[in-house]
Amino acid sequence: MAWIEHLQSANWFQATGSVLGAYLLGCFATGYYLVRARTGKDIREIGSGSTGARNAGRVLGKPGFVLTMFGDFGKGALAVWSAREWTNNHHLAALAMLAVVAGHLWPAQLHFRGGKGVATSFGALLMFDYRVALTILVLFLGGFAVTRKSLFPAMFVFACLPLVDWWFNRDDLTATFMTVLAAIILFAHRRNLAEEIAALLARRGVASKTEHTKL
Repeated sequence: MAWIEHLQSANWFQATGSVLGAYLLGCFATGYYLVRARTGKDIREIGSGSTGARNAGRVLGKPGFVLTMFGDFGKGALAVWSAREWTNNHHLAALAMLAVVAGHLWPAQLHFRGGKGVATSFGALLMFDYRVALTILVLFLGGFAVTRKSLFPAMFVFACLPLVDWWFNRDDLTATFMTVLAAIILFAHRRNLAEEIAALLARRGVASKTEHTKL
């Protein structure tokens, strides 16, 4: 198969360096170190327990949210850009994208308790293929405009990510990497999804009881 030939022809020293470097870059948890520096607290013990921008914003307000967002976005973009510049290999850049997101979600120095990976993923995707990144951004904005919620539209566009990548690139290997990326992002948000679904069902249950009472 063509994608196997691409992997076999790769420089394994460059491949290992790109993946390891991307993972270590992902481990730099912007929100964690920002909150630690400003308050001395461990952000993983506050709010949702995530090191991401939303939880940092709960502690530090809008400046904390913005700085964390840009930091997480930037490391995703930097990891993919560095891998592509060093290896000149599209598939190794995709592998670096997975590695930097994995580092963000499971940073070794923080006992594998990190963020949720959305900002880091989008930064990496934008550098990897801006067409894919902008397409999922448009889909997300459309979903947000309809639902006025961010979680379900965001998870929907990640579920669509492999199809969007395939549409533009027709590449089995990058589509496989995108599938893995979507899977780990959905896994990272499993509790959020469960809570949102439970809340939605509860609201519908209350609405049904109200309608029944009126009848």
